[in-house]
Amino acid sequence: MSALPSYWISHSSCRLHRMEPGHPECPERLAAVEDRVMASGLDLFLHRLDAPAATADALLRVHGAEHVESVLRTRPTEGLVHIDPDTSMNPHTADAALHAAGAGVLAVDLLMSRRAGFVFCNVRPPGHHAERNRAMGFCFFNNIAVAAAEALSRGLSRVAILDFDVHYGNGTADIFRNEPRVLMCSTYQHPLYPYWAGDGDAPGLIDAPLSEGAGSDEYRDAVTQHWLPALDEFAPEMLLVSAGFDAHLRDPLAGLRLTDDDYYWTGQQLRDFAAQRCSGRVLAMLEGGYDPHALSRCVEAFVRPFVGA
Repeated sequence: MSALPSYWISHSSCRLHRMEPGHPECPERLAAVEDRVMASGLDLFLHRLDAPAATADALLRVHGAEHVESVLRTRPTEGLVHIDPDTSMNPHTADAALHAAGAGVLAVDLLMSRRAGFVFCNVRPPGHHAERNRAMGFCFFNNIAVAAAEALSRGLSRVAILDFDVHYGNGTADIFRNEPRVLMCSTYQHPLYPYWAGDGDAPGLIDAPLSEGAGSDEYRDAVTQHWLPALDEFAPEMLLVSAGFDAHLRDPLAGLRLTDDDYYWTGQQLRDFAAQRCSGRVLAMLEGGYDPHALSRCVEAFVRPFVGA
């Protein structure tokens, strides 16, 4: 547990972005998490802040200008505009995407200024599928990449991104695969969207694919045998987490079998590593998780080790 305060960042615009009726990436996800944090008493251990909108400079560190302009000008006055078969924008999407990315910028500022030791960004749309020049997979701007680039711009020389979403963070890999200051460690179901095949020429990508049906043992082995040794060698100065909870056994979009306890254990592992090697600095950004009840429990489980609740 960090001696510094823990923060919770969100924004009301994140609940206004909505895609088709019945779409799994829906505002009810955030509502379920917020309700659980309040009902469990975890809220008492967290300082709340509203996310600012990300600036053009912050976005352009990781995205091309044409991509940023495309997202911002696609503001339908009503209805939806489809980016791909799974991803669409309503009149509020661009604002939500700006604030989701801006949450990471604020979180980095809190960690760098030593006002916080741990920050959780409860925002949507998610980000880790958004590539440098492409929105896809429910994602428009790459929130965790924006945060990592902000940390590097503030003087850090090594940051690690840890992605335990069930779907591979292809956008984050696209942005940082040739960046020696960034280590990206991933667990994910394979084969599954976005059908990542790996990149043997990118030593900063530590991939630990899991087969359908894999559960706690396989996941924990991947973390202890692949992530932690790579982190020890890389010696990051900050941990940034793409916190997707769709590897849970109740999630409808995938086939891994993680439990609430696995996310609590993950929080413990990252807390302990950060305390020893990163001055306790951990930023977590919500990604996937599409059973709202399971999602809310898993977020609580992951956050608890950091706040000592």
